[in-house]
Amino acid sequence: MLCIKKRLSNCISILFYRVNYVLPSRFYPFSLKILYSVMWKFQKKLNLKNPKTFNEKIQWLKLYDSTPIKALLADKYNVRVWVEKKIGHKYLVPLLGIWDRFEDIDFNLLPNRFVLKATHGSGMNIIVKDKAHLNMGYVKKEVRRWQKTNIAFWSLELCYKDIKPQIIAEEFLENQDEELYDYKVWCFNGKPHYIAFMAERYNKLKMVFYDLEWNRMPFVSGPQQYEQEIPKPDNLRELLKIAGILCQDFSHVRVDFYRLNDGSLKFGEMTFYPSGGFCRWRPPEWDEKLGALIELPK
Repeated sequence: MLCIKKRLSNCISILFYRVNYVLPSRFYPFSLKILYSVMWKFQKKLNLKNPKTFNEKIQWLKLYDSTPIKALLADKYNVRVWVEKKIGHKYLVPLLGIWDRFEDIDFNLLPNRFVLKATHGSGMNIIVKDKAHLNMGYVKKEVRRWQKTNIAFWSLELCYKDIKPQIIAEEFLENQDEELYDYKVWCFNGKPHYIAFMAERYNKLKMVFYDLEWNRMPFVSGPQQYEQEIPKPDNLRELLKIAGILCQDFSHVRVDFYRLNDGSLKFGEMTFYPSGGFCRWRPPEWDEKLGALIELPK
């Protein structure tokens, strides 16, 4: 049954991608309303004229606030330059290379462990823990698939539309237990409000939200709630300070960081449309509570 549902979901996604790819932009609101209804099994309608919930406001921002600065920061390479100017080089994961094509990559020059990423999308990455066992055929196929995909047309995240498809390699971040401490700072109207901690990344992903004083929050989105208490990071003040610098010009953005065993913080990415504006908030009333925190541009 799960296999059938997954295939159906993939078919719907491909259909919307192909339609949106050729659709004139004036029809994007109509397409997005249909996709929104389909994603919520026709139990919700998208209100773009007077959006109230978090998900509705993210959909509005996708259509009407895909500014050039968002396109710049959605690019996995260009965002590095911007972040370095804002908070300094020490917060960047070391860059190993950037290429236009798979054929340009000299894997002999790369270390045994590294991460490949597409610059123009989300979720397009390959974590290499042992280069000797790397399936080069798989990597070549994946990279070429990435470069043929414009993710702007999956759910109309238009800031991705004109990003040049490239590949970067970054240093593999290592902790003693091989578990990255992943902090996602949810920011509203230019200020941090909540921190999501992602746990068991290489097993079954779980998450837990905290406020700025590190009090556990009663809501979650997507993954299962992590039941254990997470110790307050010693450098929480630093985390919130640099997230505040990066988020200050945006109605909403999620700023992601990794924390290493030595306490150092490394920038991950900036996400303007979490889950494409289809967050499964639990309890569901938090969709509207969090939506109230977003002030849409005039």
